Amino acid sequence: MKSVQQLQTIINYHFNDELLLQTAITHRSYSKNKNNERLEFLGDSVLGLVISGYLFKRLDTAAEGELSRVRASLVKEDALATVARDINLGEFLLLGSGELKRGGYRRASILSDALEAIFGAIYLDAGFDQCEKTILFLYEDYLVTLPSSVDLKDPKTTLQEYLQSRKVELPVYKVTKTEGKSHDQIFTIECSVTGLNIVATGKGSSRKKAEQMAAAEALKQAQNGK
Repeated sequence: MKSVQQLQTIINYHFNDELLLQTAITHRSYSKNKNNERLEFLGDSVLGLVISGYLFKRLDTAAEGELSRVRASLVKEDALATVARDINLGEFLLLGSGELKRGGYRRASILSDALEAIFGAIYLDAGFDQCEKTILFLYEDYLVTLPSSVDLKDPKTTLQEYLQSRKVELPVYKVTKTEGKSHDQIFTIECSVTGLNIVATGKGSSRKKAEQMAAAEALKQAQNGK
């Protein structure tokens, strides 16, 4: 386990109150009473505001929908986990023995929550301006070239627009199977497009992810004429 001093050097910020950072890297499996869940809640809000402000200034001609899609691509779980892996955050996390055995230090949800908790901790330790500096520092490589908002449309939105343009009834999604324990479930979703006689399935660690996978498969079938 690496020290919080090393982590502070990596994120280019040294805490006045190191206990805040200690809490930020503590998962609830390690301590039910003193963990990073509340800091994660705070950090999520601060991150959203920082990225929103940056995009508002950078994309000064973009419409609200475009700004929302680009922001979502930067603050979603996978994006946060990628930034967390860039700084090897998993090596600093305090996890319970069970979570360690399951490889929790590699899980996107745990990494993303911990990174948001660190943002929350910095906000409490030094205020918004410092938190903004740290976020933009860690996100620097991903802000150089921003993705096109057109490419960021999720499969469900793209499928809906495709069907609407052809005056086809919108898809219906339903859960057909749920596997695994409550903390580590896999959902199977069925996407039905009655007007095109399409039934597609998708799997994911959440209903939302499974729906997106099913929508992508349905879109593929629709575009290829099944």
